[in-house]
Amino acid sequence: MRTKLRIIAFAVSLLFASQFQGQTMEPTFPKGELSTTKNHTGNIWLSELNVGDSSFDPSIAQAVYGAGAKLDRHIHPGGQVLLITEGTGYYQEKGKPIQIVHKGDVIKCPAGVEHWHGASSNSSFAYIAVTPTQKGKTIWLKPVTDEEYNGVK
Repeated sequence: MRTKLRIIAFAVSLLFASQFQGQTMEPTFPKGELSTTKNHTGNIWLSELNVGDSSFDPSIAQAVYGAGAKLDRHIHPGGQVLLITEGTGYYQEKGKPIQIVHKGDVIKCPAGVEHWHGASSNSSFAYIAVTPTQKGKTIWLKPVTDEEYNGVK
């Protein structure tokens, strides 16, 4: 009986091992370049996946945040959609409470609305951003204060 159980356990472990062997933990897109712009706090890597043009308007980019990294407040004249692909982060529109967002969430940033987004203090955070460009480029505003960032309820 023990021999049969060992054979079954070995067969099951081979089955699981073969299923996971072809899967990798590699990201779908490259992490990108570490941003050196002055519109954020912490480490953020950006990878431009599509530059908006006359035939396909939206700019599409991947952003990867180190824990605690955050963008300054800003406005997208044409709005923006964030497809959260990794970790836990924060999103806040002016005058509203901070939302905690997770992998699999979709955030719709309305056109012309001041907001910010960033990683939580103990998690990396990543998303694919789809940003219409016909109405203009992102308008950068003031940095998010520590008090604002730590206002998560």
